[in-house]
Amino acid sequence: MSAAAKTVNVLIVDDNPLIRELMAHALDPLCKVILAADGADALLKAVDAPPDLIITDFKMPGLDGRQLYERLRHRESTRATPFIFVASQGDIEEKLRPLVAAEDFLTKPFFVADLVRVAKKFVDRLHLEKLQQRASRPGVIQGRLEEMGVAELMQSLEMGQKSCRLTLTRGAQTCELYFAAGQCKDARLGDLEGDAAVFDVIGWSDGAFEIDFSAASERTNTTRSTTGLLMEAMRLMDEANSNRVGS
Repeated sequence: MSAAAKTVNVLIVDDNPLIRELMAHALDPLCKVILAADGADALLKAVDAPPDLIITDFKMPGLDGRQLYERLRHRESTRATPFIFVASQGDIEEKLRPLVAAEDFLTKPFFVADLVRVAKKFVDRLHLEKLQQRASRPGVIQGRLEEMGVAELMQSLEMGQKSCRLTLTRGAQTCELYFAAGQCKDARLGDLEGDAAVFDVIGWSDGAFEIDFSAASERTNTTRSTTGLLMEAMRLMDEANSNRVGS
């Protein structure tokens, strides 16, 4: 996602300044980052300006991550704010997963790449929701693939369990992907249909997209889930790149 598309506000909460800055640096290309040094600081900032996503450490002095979650869940403006908890595996299984409805958990110690991967799924989905709110036509979202790529769009539609038509255009080429409850069921790109159409279009890095939530298709010509299509597309791209390097 380009800097121009940094429409999502993410509150990072950690009492360790080194980890806090590391997380902020990793996520800065994806979103607007707000930092909080502990749970109390985060509570004040979230009440003053509700963020779109909160990534918080669990164990902190004073107000810990779970207490922050519970306080914000009791406020109308932050009741639905998604949370990602950072904690040890033991704390996740014993103290968090049974008690909180968090969107995801990041196990300590973690790699920066894992943080970016987990956060990006939610940032992409939230960005898409913001585009929908600003849509010039009801039920229709438009944007550029330079801001949000094909794989990111498909993942966001799957996560949101959306039913719609995703139309991709690049030059004279047009691809239509129909989704039902987040699953890509029907894909058409010129003479290509089904899985082959998805595999061909996944590499498009420029062009335009349009999502129409009122459009549907009765056909099914794909053989994999949305995640399965994306994984196979990435495998084929890696294979093609390896062959080019080896030739």
